[in-house]
Amino acid sequence: MLNNKTILITGGTGSFGKKFAKTVLERYPNLKKVIVYSRDEYKQFLMSNMPEFKNNLVADKMRYFIGDVRDKERLYRAFDGVDIVIHAAALKQVPACEYNPFEAIKTNVFGAQNIINAAIDRGVKKVVALSTDKACAPVNLYGATKLCSDKLFIAGNSYSGTRETLFSVVRYGNVAGSRGSVIPFFKRLVEEGVKELPITDFNMTRFWLKLEQAVEMVLSAIERMRGGELYVRKIPSMKITDLAEAIAPGIKLKEVGIRPGEKIHEQMITCEDARNTLEFDNYFVILPEVCNADSMKLQQGKHVATDFEYNSGKNTWWLSVDEMRELIREI
Repeated sequence: MLNNKTILITGGTGSFGKKFAKTVLERYPNLKKVIVYSRDEYKQFLMSNMPEFKNNLVADKMRYFIGDVRDKERLYRAFDGVDIVIHAAALKQVPACEYNPFEAIKTNVFGAQNIINAAIDRGVKKVVALSTDKACAPVNLYGATKLCSDKLFIAGNSYSGTRETLFSVVRYGNVAGSRGSVIPFFKRLVEEGVKELPITDFNMTRFWLKLEQAVEMVLSAIERMRGGELYVRKIPSMKITDLAEAIAPGIKLKEVGIRPGEKIHEQMITCEDARNTLEFDNYFVILPEVCNADSMKLQQGKHVATDFEYNSGKNTWWLSVDEMRELIREI
């Protein structure tokens, strides 16, 4: 699937970018090139010196581009000769986006538009944009900008006109072990010797998945996409109180109140999306409002119920404390 292809990853020095690059380099020995596109030269330096990217066979296929998704001209240069773009760059911290809204819009919305324009004009074949559960019925600015980004990428299939560039979106929940996860935050507090962990709301639930699962979902999207689909992987939920128990058994918990822009439960599919949602064995596909007959014909899933919603509080698949403890050991 990816042999003899050149792949570019925006935000490529992040947790997902590094895992994705490592996976495709191992799985596709004839992969032509992997381009890491990001703003921080020091993170690129650290990544280039990681053992999995430093050996001669791999290093020859790695390229590191300094650039910002806000910079359309730089994207045009970086996309030259690229077959597939994975768009992982974003401002993702909810509080930071709440207090710096214009910066979030410049990166998450205008940056998405720049990616779309550059991909079409440079002849990129496929673009997969990463989304988040916070983009579904958003209540914070981060979620709102990512919803806008999702809509832009889906509309990009119409915007591309006679060009062959295809755009799809992959949406998932919290990634265990990523830099923005609450897991390293709780672990750091425990290592510092705190006697109680702060819990925003004792009823709070979240979707969880492994980084490897996120990578596999993107690879599956690259293979299956016909343009305009939004892929949602089936993943388990967990109560935040159970997560705290998995990290620090028996520790006291203190309810501190939810932060600006937080939800008690997250969603990945709303009931309004249900009429366009198909279910498969381990994922859902939300089809675009206007999709071509070819796309519909090739999507062989079953339609969900008209009142269906995919909500972390109503999920039928839950992680136990022991399962989360094992997952934390793995990462």
